[in-house]
Amino acid sequence: MSVALPAARVARFCVFLLLAVAGLFYVKWHPYYDRAFVAASGHSIGHSILMGDAASAPAPSWDAALGYALAYGKAIWQAMVLGLLLGSGIQALLPVDWVRRVLGGRGLGGVLAGGLLAMPGMMCTCCAAPVVVGMGRHQAAPGAAMAFWLGNTVLNPATLVFTGFVLGWHWTVLRLCLGVPMVFGLGYLASRMAGAVASTPGDTLVVEPEPRSLAGVAKRWAWIFGRMAVRLIPEYVVIVLLLGAFRAWMFPAIGPAIGDQWLWIAAMALAGMLFVIPTAGEVPIVQAMLALGMGGGPAAALLLTLPPVSLPSLAMLARSFPWRVLAAVALAVVGFGVLGGAIASWLAMR
Repeated sequence: MSVALPAARVARFCVFLLLAVAGLFYVKWHPYYDRAFVAASGHSIGHSILMGDAASAPAPSWDAALGYALAYGKAIWQAMVLGLLLGSGIQALLPVDWVRRVLGGRGLGGVLAGGLLAMPGMMCTCCAAPVVVGMGRHQAAPGAAMAFWLGNTVLNPATLVFTGFVLGWHWTVLRLCLGVPMVFGLGYLASRMAGAVASTPGDTLVVEPEPRSLAGVAKRWAWIFGRMAVRLIPEYVVIVLLLGAFRAWMFPAIGPAIGDQWLWIAAMALAGMLFVIPTAGEVPIVQAMLALGMGGGPAAALLLTLPPVSLPSLAMLARSFPWRVLAAVALAVVGFGVLGGAIASWLAMR
């Protein structure tokens, strides 16, 4: 069944738009709408996935690895499937010139477009990664792709609301004041650093002819989906298992001893940048740690560094950005965490 190319483009765009809207409504918008009322009434959105009600994470072991991986996987698997569908759908359904027109600019305009398009997504850093991979392979500029990646977590409207109801609105203000420059500033930094380097340095970018039949579109979409899943998921699972196993080393026993000293602020900022959590998981983690007596400085560092990047998501994007861009962004996220911790300490935030 062949269709004229302009009509086929419109039809494929409508399919992608329907997938995005229906998928996000089912996985993100509707559940988070309900959870906002829970946060408002109970000032909580659940237990800390990091350590539950305990003062420390379990000792390194296979049980600790598997337990965290299962809890994390249960929280994010639907969003991961949606991320893979959207990332492959970008390549199979959207024309390259359309993506390039919206997200291909290497200036501030492209960065702004990427960051603003991220806000309805509200995905965790790992679930957003397949979408970013698809954007890069369809010639989105590095800065726009980076802003989209960071914006999904940092500018997540639902998480900002949860933070206000659970931790207090002063924590939301802190996150917004540092989150906006983090998303758009680091997006612009990625654009400048990438320069003339292709957005897919590990792969040769090949723009395939657009299929003209529905069967051709479906076959191409399924093939890209399978290729992305095989490439991204195995290394992702291994790193999540390792982080789950050794999280007690990254987050020692929490209590009043972890105060507003610079060493603790920097340590929590680094640990938060490396660790992986589901969307909004930082809110109950910080709430539990504050209840155990942790200082506001280290708590603020975690609030700012747990969501945006993680070791698994950095590995997933290793072929989509030059390594020096990912390293610079990861270090900058730690820097924002340290800055946020210093501000929270100075303001004596609790």
